[in-house]
Amino acid sequence: MNRRSVLFGVAGAASVALLLGGCAGAGGTAGAAGGATGSAPAGGYPVTLDNCGTSVTVAAAPKRIVTIKSSTTELLLALGLGDRIVGSAFLDGPLPTSLAKAGKGLNVVSDFVPGREAVLALTPDFVYGGWESNFAADGVGDRGQLTGLGIGSYVSPAACKGAGYMPDPLSFDSVFAEITEAGAIFGRADAADRLVKAQEKALADLAPADTKTTALWYSSGTDSPYVGAGIGSPAMIMKAAGLTNVFADVHDTWTSVGWESVIAANPSVIVLVDATWNTAASKIATLESNPATQGLDAVKNKRYIELPFAATEAGIRNVEAAGSTIDQLAALDKQKTK
Repeated sequence: MNRRSVLFGVAGAASVALLLGGCAGAGGTAGAAGGATGSAPAGGYPVTLDNCGTSVTVAAAPKRIVTIKSSTTELLLALGLGDRIVGSAFLDGPLPTSLAKAGKGLNVVSDFVPGREAVLALTPDFVYGGWESNFAADGVGDRGQLTGLGIGSYVSPAACKGAGYMPDPLSFDSVFAEITEAGAIFGRADAADRLVKAQEKALADLAPADTKTTALWYSSGTDSPYVGAGIGSPAMIMKAAGLTNVFADVHDTWTSVGWESVIAANPSVIVLVDATWNTAASKIATLESNPATQGLDAVKNKRYIELPFAATEAGIRNVEAAGSTIDQLAALDKQKTK
């Protein structure tokens, strides 16, 4: 069984056990995540926290939730909250196999950020967004306005951009803390605790590459590639896999660079983010058809690692992504020695 199966088998088992055993009680204290802090009394509610600079108080477990982005949807499904999701949007790809059953019948209302009216039509009592920009005027609406309508909101702390809130750098501790915080908010503290423990064990069980393998994280772009920089989820995943990020010195999550910088770095492996709107295959075609990049060692030797987009933004699939990276690198190295 590969690392991906182990990770999601454990997480999926926790969700199944929760669904079969009934709702878990909430309790404990929500952990900090990227600067966010939360608290909950022994009885579970109210939960009060500072989320990306917005004060949030949750008086009772939300019952009608709208999720935006795969990371938020997958976390709530893993916590056994599929029956409370009244609408999801802006999904980055298909659900992993382990969550397919839990997500059966998921009401996907938009391929992009839904408009305010479309969200209000779902009569939610809470909106969980993957990015702060989801709550713009041309998105679901301002968080303050939603509060005025009796609708709570929460942004993935990994996506906070404000000073003192943006994770710098993002760490697995931050990712796990969001799981804990979500467990407190949504009344699934016990399930969140089990999921964090499963993820921590899976992370500890990884065997990172012990060679100094340099890597380019290629997210998108043709004229100017958009790459993983030094403090976001790409950097975190590559570090866990034992790769040396060629743009680690760029103090950002992702960044645009010139091909000349990539050529100068000449990475020994290229991590390709596979998205429906910009597939790994299209990136390979770009690399192999461009005279400037054809000479890169990784391109000449076809040393590519492919990861699904939904597993590369901060969330419950990051450990899986690191494990997959390790497995794919080992397979490439094995081919090299033949």
